Amino acid sequence: MAKNSNPEKNEIENENKSNLVGYVRKSNAGGAIKVSINSDAFADCDTYVTSDGQEYVPLVISLNALNKVLSGERVVTTISQIMD
Repeated sequence: MAKNSNPEKNEIENENKSNLVGYVRKSNAGGAIKVSINSDAFADCDTYVTSDGQEYVPLVISLNALNKVLSGERVVTTISQIMD
């Protein structure tokens, strides 16, 4: 007999944890995207180094949420770093 698993627990285990780093919003004039990064959160972010020695901070913005900001359905969305 197969062991019953808790689908809610499996879903939580499969979710990625993220670190909120900042916000994205449309400018008042509507012709630009404004990005606000919290400097303390940014300093705590993990980085990676490319083969040429440059250091980068990988950040994520949901494309679906950004499209909603651009269309006016939402005022703001988040910028995060996915934590492993």
